[in-house]
Amino acid sequence: MIFVTLYVVLPILDVLYARENVLSGPNRLDCVKASDQCMKEHGCSTKYRTMRQCVAGGKEKNFSMVAGLEAQDECRSAMDALKQSPLYNCRCKRGMKKEKNCLRIYWGIYQTLQGNDFLEDSPYETMNSRLSDIFRLAPIISGEPAVTRENNCLNAAKACNLNDTCKKYRSAYISPCTSRVSTAEVCNKRKCHKALRQFFDKVPPKHSYGMLFCSCPVGDQSACSERRRQTIVPVCSYEDKEKPNCLALQASCKTNYICRSRLADFFANCQSEPRSVSGCLKDNYADCLLSYSGLIGTVMTPNYLRFPKISVVPYCDCSSSGNNQEECDKFTEFFTDNTCLRNAIQAFGNGTDVGVWQPLSPVQTTTTTAKERPSNSLDATTNTNHPNTGDNTLFPFCGNLQGSEIKDKHLNRWGDLRGPTDR
Repeated sequence: MIFVTLYVVLPILDVLYARENVLSGPNRLDCVKASDQCMKEHGCSTKYRTMRQCVAGGKEKNFSMVAGLEAQDECRSAMDALKQSPLYNCRCKRGMKKEKNCLRIYWGIYQTLQGNDFLEDSPYETMNSRLSDIFRLAPIISGEPAVTRENNCLNAAKACNLNDTCKKYRSAYISPCTSRVSTAEVCNKRKCHKALRQFFDKVPPKHSYGMLFCSCPVGDQSACSERRRQTIVPVCSYEDKEKPNCLALQASCKTNYICRSRLADFFANCQSEPRSVSGCLKDNYADCLLSYSGLIGTVMTPNYLRFPKISVVPYCDCSSSGNNQEECDKFTEFFTDNTCLRNAIQAFGNGTDVGVWQPLSPVQTTTTTAKERPSNSLDATTNTNHPNTGDNTLFPFCGNLQGSEIKDKHLNRWGDLRGPTDR
């Protein structure tokens, strides 16, 4: 009965989601279109070419490295002019046709126009997600939290097989992720990763998230959680012959435009904040889950650990970190001890969302450093398993606007993500 109702109601949500995207679409151009537009205008194209020459002359470092005061003035003038062009605020869309090219343009503009005085933000355009409705669907239909009823991970796999799009893209990644290349290679990891990215970029969240973030009944934690862990075929997409150091893995991620961008997006949208009721700086579970799923299919692919509690981490550790042990530990803790991410996963499994919540008090982060922050734990008044949304309507169109405007001034404390080269 539950699945019959789901297949009746969820298409309605897709229509509402598409309609809202049309009505509230962003004004900013994607970086490919912004670049094309700039190249058609003589003044902009001239300044753009000058800027790229400055970057090349400075070996992709600050333009002050370019020899000669006259050259430096010309570089500075070009960059100031481009701050008035659409390129300055351009963004990319995850899974877009020319995503890598778009991200290449974005980072080229970002590292020169914004310089070292700005901390990195996500290069991806904000999604006007209707996940808030999908979060609430389970308790509305069933009358009780989904976690207490049945094996939702098994149900999610069955639902995927009944959906043509989900079944198509799931088969597309299962094949390369399970086909042995040779006696020494269990699979073609590059093809496996690419197919996984397509799955999470193309399949509607109600199906892809259902498999990745499904809740497990108390009496079946072991088998159910293992099914959830096996969703991404970890023997190919996750595990490797040797476990690298996490900082080395992060450095490898930075050399690829897509991985670097997905990681920056994850840092931006899954920041924990203990003074927020949700545990998230931006009070937006949907954006956090989207950012997390975006990492799957990159060298930074995370997965669940075999623990009773929800804990995820990339395939790496902090052994042999030397003097960088503290930095490495902080990086891994962003995955393993991330209150925001953990609450978002639990909220999806329980069918609840934080989209209409308001923080207990305005969250100020400008004077708080990474070392001063409290440990990632929710306020004692927060119930992470059954958060009270305060709204049981099926289609709430009023969300929390406050959290989305808060910027974390310490986003980059896990290391500078500047300077990628394409692989």
